Amino acid sequence: MDLHEGEVPRDPRVRRTRAAVLRAAFDLVSERGTTAVTISEIAEAADVSRRVVYQHFGDLDTVLLEAGLDLARRELLECPAEPQEPADARAGALAVTRHFAEHRVFYRALLTGSCAYALDRGLISLLMPANRQAIEHLYGERLSRQAIDDLAAFITGGAGSFVTAWVVEGAPDPEAFTDRLMALMSLLMEAR
Repeated sequence: MDLHEGEVPRDPRVRRTRAAVLRAAFDLVSERGTTAVTISEIAEAADVSRRVVYQHFGDLDTVLLEAGLDLARRELLECPAEPQEPADARAGALAVTRHFAEHRVFYRALLTGSCAYALDRGLISLLMPANRQAIEHLYGERLSRQAIDDLAAFITGGAGSFVTAWVVEGAPDPEAFTDRLMALMSLLMEAR
């Protein structure tokens, strides 16, 4: 029973178990600042058996990946999806940077651990639709579907790399970092 991509199990017991395992993984990684935790430790903290963790997730990297993606789904997907004005775009970017700053220890551990690539790809997949929608709003009919997809991938991947470096290096001030992001976006939009 391997559930990915935001699938929601129907059985409430399964949802509770998965939530407990993901919370335990988040808590242990955040407490220690490293992904050097074991399935046994996660299972004990979640009050389930190791077997249950393996049945739901398969391996430690998948538990950690799903814990990171679950947190991002719950907190980041509530950000504005289609900024209309520059102030709205800044508010959305600030919500994202504040999220990563607030959970910096957890994300830093994941982004420097063995699940880093998978988490990077997963976060890009989560954030790409909002960026695609914003690009469609800005450019309308002037760009082909392929160009919109390419630009969304380019911006999301580049911003993801920029955010990852900021998180790994210390994520000091979300406000100042948001201003840096907005300045870069402004430069990109001038090219249009």
